[in-house]
Amino acid sequence: MAAYYYLISSLPDLKSDGDMPLSYQEFLDLCESQVSESNYKLLKDLTLSSTDGPLIKEWNRVYGSLTKELNYQRSMKLGKTYPTPETKDFMTTQVVSSALAAKDPLEAEKILLDYEFQQLDELVGLHMFDDQVLFGYAVKLKLLERQGCFDHDKGSTEFRQLLGEVQQRVYNL
Repeated sequence: MAAYYYLISSLPDLKSDGDMPLSYQEFLDLCESQVSESNYKLLKDLTLSSTDGPLIKEWNRVYGSLTKELNYQRSMKLGKTYPTPETKDFMTTQVVSSALAAKDPLEAEKILLDYEFQQLDELVGLHMFDDQVLFGYAVKLKLLERQGCFDHDKGSTEFRQLLGEVQQRVYNL
């Protein structure tokens, strides 16, 4: 197993309630000369639903469970049928319930992001400078990248615009 003492110790901390201190491309640039070709390719092709790579299979199980629970609870809330997740984890169920009860979608995303960071920290465990840490960092960066796409002001503007269009259509009936 490879050891990335310099690389990992030089990476900035990632926090679920913080900004992205570097882009995913900048992270890949740092990794390019430090990791094997096979690991670099895995990092380059990494998505939140990837299944290949150190730690990634375990992450995929956690992320898949969270997604299924989210889909299940959303469907139940809308009165639609959805298969009950095969394995129900109490904590995942609670987190999803909290997210769905949040005051707005951005707050719900923050609740889910906190939980995902916590789960990644548990998966990394006591590893320090190896592939597990590197891939855990990469997934956290991908999560922050996704989170960065959400903008409260843009979302509110878009919502008001869509609501105005719906109201106008109703008024024209």
